[in-house]
Amino acid sequence: MIPQQSIKIADYTYNLPDEKIAKFPLKERDKCKLLIYNNKTITEGIFSDVEELLEKDSLLVVNNTKVIPARLEFFNENGARIEIFCLEPFLPVDYENNFAAKNSCQWKCLAGNLKRWKNFNLKREFFYNNETIIFEAEKKEVLGGEVIVKFMWTGDYTFSDIIDIAGQIPIPPYLNRKAEESDNQDYQTVYSHFKGSVAAPTAGLHFTPQLLENLKCEKAELTLHVGAGTFKPVKAEEIGSHEMHREVFEVSKTTLEKILKFSSKITAVGTTSVRTLETLYWSGIKILKGENPETISQWECYEMEANEKPETAIRAIIDYIEKNGEEKFKAATSIMICPGYKYRIVKNIITNFHQPQSTLLLLVAAAVGENWKKIYDYALNNNFRFLSYGDSCFLQIEKLE
Repeated sequence: MIPQQSIKIADYTYNLPDEKIAKFPLKERDKCKLLIYNNKTITEGIFSDVEELLEKDSLLVVNNTKVIPARLEFFNENGARIEIFCLEPFLPVDYENNFAAKNSCQWKCLAGNLKRWKNFNLKREFFYNNETIIFEAEKKEVLGGEVIVKFMWTGDYTFSDIIDIAGQIPIPPYLNRKAEESDNQDYQTVYSHFKGSVAAPTAGLHFTPQLLENLKCEKAELTLHVGAGTFKPVKAEEIGSHEMHREVFEVSKTTLEKILKFSSKITAVGTTSVRTLETLYWSGIKILKGENPETISQWECYEMEANEKPETAIRAIIDYIEKNGEEKFKAATSIMICPGYKYRIVKNIITNFHQPQSTLLLLVAAAVGENWKKIYDYALNNNFRFLSYGDSCFLQIEKLE
């Protein structure tokens, strides 16, 4: 048994009063508080201070995914409300083609009040662009807790158009409120470009265009579409019994070359960037072993023996995509980063404060060891705001020998 699988999630908890959870963001994104953990010392400032923390000869990596209006509201023939929550494309399976589809497409979804959805299509009508659009949802198949839904609509519109018209931004459930018009902008990073996420990579919400322009360091983007699994609570006593969510990502050759150049000085913005960057190392190792690099399972990185330098792994990926005539590396990851994991690529993390007993808190604990408790105690005792719309921290990763 892998030692990490016996970690008890109860050891990674803390008391989070509701009043500490930020229900709305600050009006000025980069004026939130910033906890700085550097050389095992805690200090604080404001978020724009990252300008001084990020050295010129270093690389900042951000996730440019864009949150989609994934919540779709329908009513059955008896007036019962049925909410469909889009998770990921099913047909076409890739995001770009699915969003570009006209007339129909299929998605893996969650459905609230599913027992009220009998064998009939749900329908909505809405008036847009001087015409009435009929929007339908057909239940194709129930797979465990998920539903394959076929969406159909009239008019010369793409599915991207339809959800923009009919959907709502899926703000986190722990905010305990409905989405407001302001969330359409507040719950997106200023560098979001590619639609696909059902949750924001919230560590990046603090950046402004001006702050990004002021940074002296190099910058690079990757794309990981955040799934609803990011909010999935760990219900098992030991994390070995928790099934980690799978997320799809892609990294351009340009970004890979920057990672190669700055491999010893990389700051990741958010846990999604961290997961992607660390997955890249293991994907490179699989290429070197002659194995399929396009998926990394939950515990695979703890089972593989690998002493290769990060540069070697990243070079292997660049050679791999060049050999296949590609400009991007596309893969999926279920990697679980928890205490005992040795970071290969990432040296610093910019992230928000996470829920107790969450896989995101485990990722932080893997970076700073037992000092995660001191960091969170400091934040709780010094008026930091928690979770998605809360304050931020800059964490220097401690070396694991």
